[in-house]
Amino acid sequence: MPSFTVEQVAQHNNEKDIWIIVHGKVYDVTSFLNDHPGGKKILLKVAGTDATKQFDNFHNKSVLEKYGPKLYKGDVGSAVKEIAAESHGKEEEPLTGLEEGEAFGELVPFGDPSWYQDWGSPYYNDSHRRVRAEVRRFVEKEIMSYCHEWDEQKRIPKELFKKAADAGILAGVLGGGWPAKYVTRPPIGNVSPKEWDSFHEFIVCDELSRCGSGGVLWGLIGGLGIGLPPVLHFGSDYLKDKVIADCLAGRKNICLAITEPAAGSDVANLTTTARRTPDGKHYILNGEKKWITNGVFADYFTVACRTGEEGMNGISLLLVERTMPGVTTRQMDCMGVWASGTTYITFEDVKVPVENLIGKENKGFKCIMYNFNHERMGICIQATRFARVCLEDSIRYAHKRRTFGKKLIDHPVIRNKLGHMIRRVEATHAWMESLIYQTNVMDKDLQMLKLGGPIALLKVQSTQTMEFCAREAAQIFGGLSYSRGGQGERVERLYREVRAYAIPGGSEEIMIELGVKQSVKVAQLSGAKL
Repeated sequence: MPSFTVEQVAQHNNEKDIWIIVHGKVYDVTSFLNDHPGGKKILLKVAGTDATKQFDNFHNKSVLEKYGPKLYKGDVGSAVKEIAAESHGKEEEPLTGLEEGEAFGELVPFGDPSWYQDWGSPYYNDSHRRVRAEVRRFVEKEIMSYCHEWDEQKRIPKELFKKAADAGILAGVLGGGWPAKYVTRPPIGNVSPKEWDSFHEFIVCDELSRCGSGGVLWGLIGGLGIGLPPVLHFGSDYLKDKVIADCLAGRKNICLAITEPAAGSDVANLTTTARRTPDGKHYILNGEKKWITNGVFADYFTVACRTGEEGMNGISLLLVERTMPGVTTRQMDCMGVWASGTTYITFEDVKVPVENLIGKENKGFKCIMYNFNHERMGICIQATRFARVCLEDSIRYAHKRRTFGKKLIDHPVIRNKLGHMIRRVEATHAWMESLIYQTNVMDKDLQMLKLGGPIALLKVQSTQTMEFCAREAAQIFGGLSYSRGGQGERVERLYREVRAYAIPGGSEEIMIELGVKQSVKVAQLSGAKL
């Protein structure tokens, strides 16, 4: 790309020909003049000049990442020629943070977990560092700049599933090992499938969550991460071959349909029914499901239904296909996670082949419970990173915004808010790592018994930390956190999405009761003297 002197840029200073400089790069914003959200006079005031300071005061860097390539003309001065491709060229920068002792990221204090900043950790090795670097590159390139747009549109593009699959991401969010039988490529970061562990999945989910949009995150991996594992772990070979490969390739979508209008946390008392036909070849499914993530665009539905007696011993799981007559879906208008496709589903005399039974008839409750630890840990990972996003954005903004003659970070009251955010995020993250380690080393059946209580309590801890940090970040950002888009975009959106994390997967009240009750029971079985 060509380079320009400051004097050359200064000649483009009128409404018909306006250039500006931002961070050493030259942009022709003539065509953007009438589209500027603040009006064209804002741009005319800085026509032909270096507008870096004004840009940074009122915009996120994602604005340049999104619109910059179309407006980019070149660079200022010959010294910048060497980095002309930094933001808008074809070549990607080499990955960093691949070796032990090498810091990773932008080093905002507590903006990333401590092991990113050259702190020792017993949990991670070079394969984890490769996954971290690759997922971050994917998120920065394919997701970060588009979250607001996709959230407002209440959907993510279909091609994103294919890109995530090709990158080796989709198959890494199912819990357990890498499903090599159903995936043609190795995991992201070129990790050996046999080496793939819970911390690799943790990093994938955590780095994806940096986008700061629960809607985009759930849209991409929400239904997949909870709807496909029952098929993977309990489905017949017929169902596995029918469903898994297409879902992990991004060609098809699946969701988990458990919650009903009158049955949320009380799963054992759901009312959707499936009765066998007289010839025993089909189930006739009737009922409604509500608040189902990805349901509006799902091709497959992992449906909890009643095939037997009342209570947990009469529940089964069926794989329902969208093409089956009697399946109706409509997208719901909700407070947050707009891009996730939250759905109301109606099943009216849907004829489901008995071959689509997942696991054994009337034994579906165990399959559901088997999946809950993984689902709740996913919520914990996302909520904790979202809390960290609020913290990171707050620290950045506090170093930029000035009030009463000094930066926000120089006000003790702001540092006090940041300090309380930091201690909650770091404590929650440390507890989360310790439990994830147990999923690596503890027997699977033992995990269901011993980890259910602590993970339930961690879910409360992480979502309350998210809620606290979203509120404090909103106070720091002020009016910017009340407007959709702009500098406070992620804070505003996450503030709306708090309840989407505190309620699904088990409400706080249910989780605290479960956490204490189950932990006491496990202790008694282990011989505790209580």
